[in-house]
Amino acid sequence: MAYSPRRRRSGIDIWPGFVDALSQLLMVIIFVLLIFTAAQFFLTNALTGRDEALQRLNQQVSELTNLLDLERKANADLRLNLAQVSSQLQASIGQRDQLQAHIAELTAGADESRSSARDQLADKDSALRTAQDQVALLNQQILALRDQLQRLAAALDVSEQKAKDQDAQIADLGRRLNVALANKVQELASYRSEFFGRLREILGNRPDIRIVGDRFVFQSEVLFQPANADLSADAQHELDLLAGALKEIIPKIPADLPWVMRVDGHTDKRPINTPQFKSNWELSTARATAVVKYLILQGIPADHLAAAGFAEFQPIDQGSTDDAYNKNRRIEFRLTDR
Repeated sequence: MAYSPRRRRSGIDIWPGFVDALSQLLMVIIFVLLIFTAAQFFLTNALTGRDEALQRLNQQVSELTNLLDLERKANADLRLNLAQVSSQLQASIGQRDQLQAHIAELTAGADESRSSARDQLADKDSALRTAQDQVALLNQQILALRDQLQRLAAALDVSEQKAKDQDAQIADLGRRLNVALANKVQELASYRSEFFGRLREILGNRPDIRIVGDRFVFQSEVLFQPANADLSADAQHELDLLAGALKEIIPKIPADLPWVMRVDGHTDKRPINTPQFKSNWELSTARATAVVKYLILQGIPADHLAAAGFAEFQPIDQGSTDDAYNKNRRIEFRLTDR
């Protein structure tokens, strides 16, 4: 059978077009990867810059607080000096007034005794000159004290204004610091939401495991036998799922974000007294600690874990029914800041 020339030309024309299409698709993929890499780089730089700014703000607040303490101490010293100088001024004025009264008495006495012996008159004139010299000296001291008071008052005004400026600056830095801390809390909240969403997706909708606010709550029976703090076989499976979800989130959390997974143990209000557990405090704490130790074995960093026991003192249900007891016996997981 002879080949048709038209069919041979058609087969040759298809191949270059197919190669062009693959090349264009490869270029698009490379472009998308470059955009993703650049976005990651800029996001990392932004987070690093914000953390450095937060550290600078903390340092500035500390420095300004120290300066403000020094200014306040200087203000106190100035006020003390001002009070002392004011007291000296009042004492000098009183002494001057006494001397002026004495001069007046001497002058009157001199007028009355001019007809008496010349020696007595000379003594009184000498005493009068001495008193007048003392008054002149006191007047000079009073002028000097008033000048010193003015200088101290001016220095105190400057110091108080400086303290006010530093208060305003500290308030502004505190506001900026609060904004930065709020951003940190909001950032942690986003990772908490992602973690809880992933955990809910893994565990499904179960009545014995639920999310309450910012906590993931396991009923105690899911993990432990009654009056026991040893993890059951089923508990290890449930905790493996939780640890897996947490390990998916951990690489996404910035290294400088101070987060911790807190494990809280709770019991119902019925008392317990066994050789192993003398009260619900021991039981709730032992259960929380057992969960933490297991999570560490699954690869969760120990410095991001905490165990706490609350016994029966933070119930969900205040009732005394079996249903209330079941709700209150629980293990709570909370992704929070340290």
